[in-house]
Amino acid sequence: MLKAFRPFLIVTVLFAGMEAAHAQAAQKQTFHITPVRPVAELRKQAMAAQPPAEKGEFRQPMLVELVKLDASIKLDIRYASANNFMSTPMYSQARAFLQKPAAEALVRAHRKLKKDGYGLIIHDGYRPWYVTKMFWEATPADKHVFVADPSEGSRHNRGCAVDLSLYDLKTGREVVMPSGYDEMSERSFADYTGGTGDERRLRGLLRAAMENEGFKVYPQEWWHFDYRDWKLYPIMNVPFEKLGK
Repeated sequence: MLKAFRPFLIVTVLFAGMEAAHAQAAQKQTFHITPVRPVAELRKQAMAAQPPAEKGEFRQPMLVELVKLDASIKLDIRYASANNFMSTPMYSQARAFLQKPAAEALVRAHRKLKKDGYGLIIHDGYRPWYVTKMFWEATPADKHVFVADPSEGSRHNRGCAVDLSLYDLKTGREVVMPSGYDEMSERSFADYTGGTGDERRLRGLLRAAMENEGFKVYPQEWWHFDYRDWKLYPIMNVPFEKLGK
């Protein structure tokens, strides 16, 4: 009798494998925009501009490279490649930094997730202000909710925001969430009710791990988390090349 069911079992296993492969392929798809103006023009303008002047006292910045705190944190720095919504590299180096208290909190979240079989994969951390200006100027106005206004600065510019997801410790692969990273649609909303139950479960697991360590999710982006002390740090515009090795 078992032999009679063997073809059915093979087909079932193959189908399951195809479904998993399809899900992984969908997760790798990158959302793209057509920049409102040429990127080279935007870069030249942004590099010549100055961040907004700020009043008040701020903590002395102390950016820490995440992988130096824990080498098991994975990096997939999209803006150091063409695999991003701008379709062009924005950084010359694939590195991720946060202010020291935020970096240490992120490492704690990463290590606590191990009991559930997951780790953190980082897409972006500290972001120089000139890149924020480029994003804003390049993005159509109807999608500005997904990019920061350079006149106010981004929490990424302060070294207190991080874009990230989970990876499976067994496979080493990034998990599938309700939307892809940087997708400018309602599927990216932190409370979006669509997607599969497993996708929502993993999104919730990530959110709980981060919020338990002092981060808060950005409502329009499940992957974006701000550290609680972001107001205490100044807007920074230091390129990665000047941050040292």
